[in-house]
Formats: sequence, structure tokens, C-alpha cells
Amino acid sequence: MRIAYLDCFSGLSGDMFLGAAVGAGVPIEKLQQVARALNLGADLTCSTVQRAGLASTKVEVVIHGRPDRPADAPASVAAHHHPHDDAHAHAHSHAGAHAHTHRGLPEIRQLLSAAPLSHFVRDFALKAFTLLAEAEGKIHGQPPESIHFHEVGSEDAIVDIVCAGVAVEHLAVSRWYASALNVGSGTVQCAHGVLPVPAPATAELLRGLPIYSAGPAKELLTPTGAAILRALEVQFAPLPHITLNVTGYGAGAREFTGQANVVRLVLGELTDPMAAPLPSFSTEAGVSESVLVLEANLDDINPQVVPHVMELLLAAGALDTSVAPIQMKKGRPGLVLTVLAPPALAEALSRILLTETTTLGVRMRTEQRRILERRHEIVQSPWGPIRVKLGFLEGTLANCAPEFEDCRAIAERTGEPLKSVLQQAIALFWAGRERRGGAPE
Repeated sequence: MRIAYLDCFSGLSGDMFLGAAVGAGVPIEKLQQVARALNLGADLTCSTVQRAGLASTKVEVVIHGRPDRPADAPASVAAHHHPHDDAHAHAHSHAGAHAHTHRGLPEIRQLLSAAPLSHFVRDFALKAFTLLAEAEGKIHGQPPESIHFHEVGSEDAIVDIVCAGVAVEHLAVSRWYASALNVGSGTVQCAHGVLPVPAPATAELLRGLPIYSAGPAKELLTPTGAAILRALEVQFAPLPHITLNVTGYGAGAREFTGQANVVRLVLGELTDPMAAPLPSFSTEAGVSESVLVLEANLDDINPQVVPHVMELLLAAGALDTSVAPIQMKKGRPGLVLTVLAPPALAEALSRILLTETTTLGVRMRTEQRRILERRHEIVQSPWGPIRVKLGFLEGTLANCAPEFEDCRAIAERTGEPLKSVLQQAIALFWAGRERRGGAPE
């Protein structure tokens, strides 16, 4: 399973994310093509720069041939905020940059609908901007649809977010992880006065995420960077056990003394799913998230091939697969193969269906699903550790089940009946809760 890990020891901005992605193998030409297609007069430049002696990739947005982020530009915060002192120079100074259109969510939605984007990229960008609008709306006490973005609604932020979606789609990893987030320190000058870092919209986007402050007194994590992380639905945890394939370093605009102003993107193959770290935070109960649904009708396939295909899909990162009998045209019996997956895997999984089955086409759509807050606990059985999956709704335990693969591995290794291992895992879980003095939730 291919995973990506973001080391955000110097924060994150949209241009840093793009630089790291290009450094990790995303073709800059692909991003440039999309930037030009947005009909904003935008393009991207790419160069190699030094940050604390580390060669890093710097991607910069240019509008009508002019850099949109001068090297000495003050920094931005989100809608209704004015630029101040940003370590990444993520937005624009009123003095040094040309005028920008202040767009709201409806205008951005219309822009994305008109652009030649894939379904995944359009959904990713719209999700990021919706998150920004919801954060701003909560801060200002206004509906998200009425919020007019300033810096994050301007051309370079739109290019950053859309091209971030393109990069994510190209990388096609199964899971995104990240370190705790260095937000920086100091203050930002907002429309309502001087406020501490992180800026209000950024702080709202970071709610529930692990953050800290270190290094220079600058704003290190921008609203665009926070929105990208939220749209990616990253898991915050230590680096998993992986076979490392490639690293990319994305440069911020400025050089710091004693600290590399970069974000590092690591790509690799998960070597042991059992060793994958558990998230240090959980999604809120009842939250809706986007999920990709792929379907293929099969009426002329050898049934023995179907389980093989399902295994390939799961190995490639699918969340679940199922097959159901159907009656097709002319009364022929057939099967419908359904796959649930992260939206970023649309290309990889549709390719498997098209090459490994007899279908001539794959239906794809993005749907919303409501999910429980998910956690894991580990119980120590006589045969070794077993993970137990927990699902919470509004803080109350709603589901509890041992990890089947953990139990099956123990059964195969010891000869113990699988049903006994499953039953023992549940009994140990409840016994452990009683010992800790916690009544069933």
C-alpha cells in the first residue's frame, strides 16, 4: 500500500505543498497546464532554491507574466484579513501586487465548474474552499455562502488549491499522514486589529489537530495550507513503517536562520499494516466525508476471476469491495462489482477494473457518507496483541469489533479456532474496560 507523509516542521502553504509534490515526481508541466486552463491569466514557475543548505523545489504562481508573490511580500491570512508578516509570503501586499478579485464561494464554485478539471480535482478544490468558507463564516457569524474571500479567493490561492488537487490525484496514494503542525508565532494584522498566530480562520481549520509553535516569530501555516490538509483528511501520527521510495522538499519564500523553511513529502510502500500508527486525533462523530464509488457490470466474466480482482483492488487502497447478482439485457445473468475508495484513487482503481475484468466501462461518482468517530485499542491475548476497532457516536461507544486479520493470523499460526480468537479478543476488551473502572459507554 502506497502512502504519503508530510513533515510540517516549518508549517505549510499552498506553494510549499506544490513544490514538495513536484520534487516527489509530479510533472510541473501537468500543473502548468491546469493553471493556464483556469482562465485567470495564471501560470506556474519552478526553480531549485537553497533553504538552510537544502536543495528544495520552489513553485510560484505568476499572473499575466508577473510573480504574484514578491519575495518581500507581506503575508496573508484568510478572508477579511489583511496581509502582514508571513514566512511563506503566501499572499499579496497591497502595495506591491496587482489588484485581485474578491470572490465568494458561489463565484469559486462557478469558476471550478467551468474549468476543464477531473471530477476528483473539482471536488477536492470545492471541498477546500467550502472548509475555508465555513471557518470564516463561523468567525464572522455569517453563512458560508455570504463570505467573500480576500487573499484566499484571489488568483494565486485558487491556482494553489486546484493544482494541489491535481498533484494529489497524480500521486494516487492510499493514505496521507502528517506530523504535528508548526504554526509559528508572532502576530498578524487583521481587519479587526492585531491578532496572534495562528490567524482566526486558520485556528478554526486546525480545530482538533495537533499543533505547536517553534522557530521564527512568523506565520508558518497559512489558511490555504490548513485547508489542503483538511481536504486531504490526513492522519496525524508518526511516520509509519515503510519502504521509502522518494522524498520531495517544497520551499517557502524566505530563508530562515537555523531552520529549513521547507515541507518534506515522503512517499513509500507500507511494509506492515499492523505497524501503521494510529491517528493522534479522530474525526468528529457524524462527520460526512467524500468517498469514491466505482461500479462495473459484468456478464461474460469467469467467476473465478472476480475474487482475484477484488483482492487487487483492496491491495491498491480500496476501502471496500462487493459483488451482487443482477439480470442484464436479454435476460442474461451478470454481476455488478462495486468499489468504495478514497477519491484520489479513481485512476488507479478504474485501470484495474478495465484491465482485469471484461467490462467496457466503469461508472464513477463521488458520494458523501456519515462516519462514526473511529479509534483502536490493543488487547494483549495469550497469543499476542490484537487490535480492536471502536466506533463512537457523540462520545458513546456504538460498535466494537476485533480486527479480523489480526485474529486470522493468530489462528493460522497457533491452530486455535478462529471463532475462539475472535471471542477472546472481545472478552479481553470488555474486561480491560472494567479494570480501568470505565463502565460501557
